[in-house]
Amino acid sequence: MDFDQPLPREPKAVDSALLLRLEERACDLGLSQRLDPVWVQANTAPDGTHYLWPTLWHSLSHRPDVPRQLRCELLITLRAGDRVRSLLDVLPDDFTPLPKVTSREEDIQVSQLFNRAPSVREWLLREGKGSDRL
Repeated sequence: MDFDQPLPREPKAVDSALLLRLEERACDLGLSQRLDPVWVQANTAPDGTHYLWPTLWHSLSHRPDVPRQLRCELLITLRAGDRVRSLLDVLPDDFTPLPKVTSREEDIQVSQLFNRAPSVREWLLREGKGSDRL
């Protein structure tokens, strides 16, 4: 992917297995924004759909061996049906082939959900689980 190109402006929809693989990859690479894969596996709805929305290009200047990434807002569907927001850094080669949101209606719905969902930290605090669980 050419980094002189504009930021991709399309939301992507992923299932829980694919989200877990993306989180594990971010963890393995030591990317800045990611969740603990153990938490993701324990808390995401097994049959849920989760959404990634690119927000900026990000690089680790202190680690030139790590490719530039897309920092994405992440909307996660939890086991109880709640939705929470987080961030996830994804390599462009991993982002490009992800399934796109297929309809304008779904795109609008996802945008509204992003605006209303609490962050993972806020949700953990509200649920009395503490943010140290991440």
